[in-house]
Amino acid sequence: MAAIIIIVIIWGLRRARGVAMELRPAGHGRKGGAGLGERSGPRMGFRRSGGKGWTWTGAAMKVDSKEGTAPEERERLRRRRGPGRCGVGAQVWAVLLRGGASVRRAELRAGLGSSSASLPVSLPPALQPPAGAVAMGRPAVLLLLLALLTPGVAIPVPPAVKALSSLRWSTSSTSRHFTDAKYSVHYILQKVDHFGFAVDKTFKQRYLIADEHWKKDGGSILFYTGNEGDIIWFCNNTGFMWDVAEELKAMLVFAEHRYYGESLPFGNNSFKDSRHLNYLTSEQALADFAMLIKHLKRTIPGAKNQPVIAVGGSYGGMLAAWFRMKYPHMVVGALAASAPIWQFGNLVSCGVFMEIVTTDFKKSGPNCSESIRRSWDAINRYSRTGAGLGWLSEALHLCAPLTNTQDVQHLKVWISETWINLAMVDYPYESDFLQPLPAWPIKVVCQYLKNPNVPDAQLLQNIFQALNVYYNYSGQASCLNVSETTTSSLGTQGWSYQACTEMVMPFCTNGIDDMFEPHSWNLREFSDDCFKQWGVRPRPAWIITTYGGKNISAHTNIIFSNGELDPWSGGGVTKDITDTLVAITIPEGAHHLDLRARNAFDPTAVLLARSLEVRHMKQWIKDYYANLRKKH
Repeated sequence: MAAIIIIVIIWGLRRARGVAMELRPAGHGRKGGAGLGERSGPRMGFRRSGGKGWTWTGAAMKVDSKEGTAPEERERLRRRRGPGRCGVGAQVWAVLLRGGASVRRAELRAGLGSSSASLPVSLPPALQPPAGAVAMGRPAVLLLLLALLTPGVAIPVPPAVKALSSLRWSTSSTSRHFTDAKYSVHYILQKVDHFGFAVDKTFKQRYLIADEHWKKDGGSILFYTGNEGDIIWFCNNTGFMWDVAEELKAMLVFAEHRYYGESLPFGNNSFKDSRHLNYLTSEQALADFAMLIKHLKRTIPGAKNQPVIAVGGSYGGMLAAWFRMKYPHMVVGALAASAPIWQFGNLVSCGVFMEIVTTDFKKSGPNCSESIRRSWDAINRYSRTGAGLGWLSEALHLCAPLTNTQDVQHLKVWISETWINLAMVDYPYESDFLQPLPAWPIKVVCQYLKNPNVPDAQLLQNIFQALNVYYNYSGQASCLNVSETTTSSLGTQGWSYQACTEMVMPFCTNGIDDMFEPHSWNLREFSDDCFKQWGVRPRPAWIITTYGGKNISAHTNIIFSNGELDPWSGGGVTKDITDTLVAITIPEGAHHLDLRARNAFDPTAVLLARSLEVRHMKQWIKDYYANLRKKH
């Protein structure tokens, strides 16, 4: 999945001022919730017990990462680590994955009190970190993550929802990318309407195939369930699939989601009105995927009797999970990374998303979240006069001056989106998703927000410095444009429509458990705005009705991975449901970090989480071929 989108509902800024009550879901992994690893001597690692998924257990150990690293390489790594990140010789949380063929026992040799340790962790070759790299992490539980929207559309989509759709895939040199990947481009004719009989129109769906490591004998097919954006972006940046292709003897298939990229059912008229957009639904997209798999198995020699595994992140992760639920005869399993399949109705608190954003800032610097919480009133006080608006415009270096109350509300939504985006892409290395960013960008931001008790003018100047990290890390911006929060061009129109129909995710804030102004979720106002924009009204209960909500225990073979830093984990599956519906949670993991290419600064927990995912995939493949032999 690749993109950007969803959550926080500050669109109510210009309207509702009600305070929404929030209840944190049990076992969320915070405030002592289930999932926290318990220290058990010098042995540590993923431990599965009590139906709470794979959790992290163990004690912190020191590793001297200077060993075996050339001076120039050490200097390069130091520069890329970015300000605010712990230096060489940082604490590392090693992981012991119990059992399994693909990941053997990791023996830890060292005394807990020593200043260095030997950490020989045995990983599959494809998942080994680059030579000389040391994966660093912090104590916490295991969790991983997701993505989707962007600003610029007329409808006031909640900032959190925009955040999911604004995720842009990295092109930073700190991570391995596949812009020169060996894939071929193909098209298949799909029905515009799979479920009706009156419309017989078809369109060309684009898909990509990479078969360099595919083996017809005992191989597999990894099928990327495309989300809201151009499929080539996803292909070039879903490094995990490329990293494991050889080990799984896999053909890689990347399917583009209808109404995104080049897969436009009505060409340039696809977004003309609600009549043309009527076929933009998750159900139609899943049917496209099913028809494509049938086509591949029928037309590619050797593919007919091979197992297919669905892979996706964020909205794409939701699609991967739903695809396995709805078409279990098509795919033997699914990896759903950062997939908030429970961010609907009242399945989780509407405030959990913003709570996690706030926690990320709270953990990244003293008084950081409190400084942001107090900044809203400071902005409001300066906004009362024309002179105050002028000062605000200059202090924040805005490209266009603030002139009225509406401009101020838009400014606050834009700032809120910025904090949300930072939480989603709080990666341990430099990245270029939404914007060029340093390693651990929230830590860098929080360096400017240490004191909330300064005068309003100083506080807002500090807020500017923090915003400048996100919008001007490259040093090339002359002013800050409140109309932009990302540099991507993903499918904002399509996602705006989807958010107004079936992807209705409630978000709220109360200003107490989070660092934002209080805003309640108001479905009626949201519905009215959707009707003005698209001429449609949302069906908030439909996703739960069609995909089962939390009643999904009858399904099998789905991995739900979430990162503890990712706000979307609040709407994700973070505890095992059954033995085959498993949850993997990763500390220091932002939005679907596990789907990104391996990186020198990947935390050890991420490396082991990927190994665990591969272990499950290998079992699915083994079971498929065992059942196939029984039939013949």
